[in-house]
Amino acid sequence: MKVEKNKVVGIAYELHVDDGENGKSFFESVSKDKPFYFLFGAGNILPKLEEAIDGKGVGDSFEVFIDYENGYGDYDESKKVIIPKANFKENGKKQNELLRVGKVIPMQDDKGNQLRGEIIKIDYKGVHMDFNSPLAGLDLYFKGEIVSVREADPEEIDHGHVHGPGGHHH
Repeated sequence: MKVEKNKVVGIAYELHVDDGENGKSFFESVSKDKPFYFLFGAGNILPKLEEAIDGKGVGDSFEVFIDYENGYGDYDESKKVIIPKANFKENGKKQNELLRVGKVIPMQDDKGNQLRGEIIKIDYKGVHMDFNSPLAGLDLYFKGEIVSVREADPEEIDHGHVHGPGGHHH
């Protein structure tokens, strides 16, 4: 079976990044025994990465360079915000275990969009958070292999993402 629209694809890869100043460095790896699953053609991964694996089959390898403009864009200072500490209370209690520098917190904007914010500082002004992707401003080098390809369930196609093993559960 080949990688094409509405197939659930599992990939293993190694990702190196380049900030344009310090050269290429290792960022992360995803192993064959715990691949990254996604619904091909649903816009869940970078378009250039999708292009690199389109039409490939299980066992095929891929390698792709994606410059920052076609990746996660430039680092954007306007995505750094200060949120009042009171917004982090639950049942009137301060969430001390949640409020730690370096902690990444899933959040939602006023339009319901899912975001991930990293706490970069906490002071008298509030909780300073950075909503940039950790890959913003970086050139990306993916090298990997197609681990699995299967038909997507109708519900996965309707929802635009993978369900079940390795995917999203409702």
